[in-house]
Amino acid sequence: MFIQTERTPNSATLKFLPGRPVMEKGTANFTDAEKARRSPLATDLFGLGGISGVLLGFDFITVTKSDDKDWEIMKPQILGAIMDHFQSERPMIEETDAKVADPDEMEAEDTISAQIKELIDTRIRPAATQDGGDVTYHSFKDGVVYLEFQGSAFSLLSSIENMLRNYVPEVEAVKDHRDAFSKPGLETSEGKAIQELLEEQVNPSVASHGGHISLVDVQGDTAYIRLEGGCQGCGMADVTLKQGVAKEIERVAPGITNVLDVTDHAGGSNPYYQPGKGGMSPI
Repeated sequence: MFIQTERTPNSATLKFLPGRPVMEKGTANFTDAEKARRSPLATDLFGLGGISGVLLGFDFITVTKSDDKDWEIMKPQILGAIMDHFQSERPMIEETDAKVADPDEMEAEDTISAQIKELIDTRIRPAATQDGGDVTYHSFKDGVVYLEFQGSAFSLLSSIENMLRNYVPEVEAVKDHRDAFSKPGLETSEGKAIQELLEEQVNPSVASHGGHISLVDVQGDTAYIRLEGGCQGCGMADVTLKQGVAKEIERVAPGITNVLDVTDHAGGSNPYYQPGKGGMSPI
């Protein structure tokens, strides 16, 4: 069995191609060993230590290592674990008791959503998986398509938006699904000033390596930001936040005294109120 590897925009992430199907349908993303329990392969990979993420795709396995680990040491161990898994013929995902859908709760998808999903499955996802990421449909509301981005896929947002607007006239914008939450802080003077700073000055700079920084919300003296695309998992993210972005935010919004990086906390109803890798950064 020959397993190929490919680099991704994130130096902490490698894409492994075993030359055979991995997932029959969709993808599976695991961020820790507990969440990986239903996947024997993902469980084995986390068991190696130094692994912070595993993404299973149609014909690839994307592995993200911890910043303190070296690929020269980790790569042979990962290759061995993948090879052992396929030779054991264990399932990629263990079956669980499926919940029977209530026919009364099932509604036919409207034409617009169906068009969007078809474009994502046939055109957008294949492009995203080439770099070890993935894009899945979340919802469509008031002209905005909300998608879930994994890995480096966020760097494709602009291209995705252009494609969907071209083929589906009803689409006005594309956003990360976490932006569907109501965030009144974005409409404050501080919120508007920070958004303008990020879009006109910061993001054009980090876009050179597929990165993007979004303002999640503003509450009191705290700005909540999220690192996406090539910025997510980057070893220099904390330095970028504290030495660059935070100081610029203070300049345009003097009332902000704390900047909180919430990149790794996407779960829950208010995920952005929890500290991420960057932690609380006093300005």
